[in-house]
Amino acid sequence: MRGNDPDNNRDMNEIYRRHAQTVYRFLLSQCRDADLAEELTAETFYQAVRSIGRYDGSCKVSVWLCQIAKHLWYRHLEKHKCETEPLSDDLLLSVPSAEAEAEAAENQLELLRAVHALPEPAREVVYLRSFGGLTFRQIGDVLGKTENWARVTFYRGREKLRKGATGDEK
Repeated sequence: MRGNDPDNNRDMNEIYRRHAQTVYRFLLSQCRDADLAEELTAETFYQAVRSIGRYDGSCKVSVWLCQIAKHLWYRHLEKHKCETEPLSDDLLLSVPSAEAEAEAAENQLELLRAVHALPEPAREVVYLRSFGGLTFRQIGDVLGKTENWARVTFYRGREKLRKGATGDEK
């Protein structure tokens, strides 16, 4: 795929149609911000169009696109690591009590620690499924595996989390 050939534009339109949702959900699972995920998805496809000549077909298109997306996400993190946004008055009015917020944050932190302690690839599959909302088919596409592999890996990771939570290590 090179140049301004109309067939290339149709090919990229088809690639976008088939994979934009997967890339968006992947990015959403990473950044947990819908607007940022949309922005990075658009940038991912822009970069894909610019570098389509380097795509060699050695992996699925969805894997290639998610790799571009991951690099853009890392670049975004690096660029914005020192920036903070001030809270608006509207946001301050909707904040729950400090006690409820602290308890929720501690529970979420505990869950994230447990997920982070999972071995790869279970950790990534659980992140993509639980926090990214990806289907098992999409997870398989992103990671270059089958839908069934993603399903089994998620189940095993979830079981490890349950055993760890109940203390039933075998």
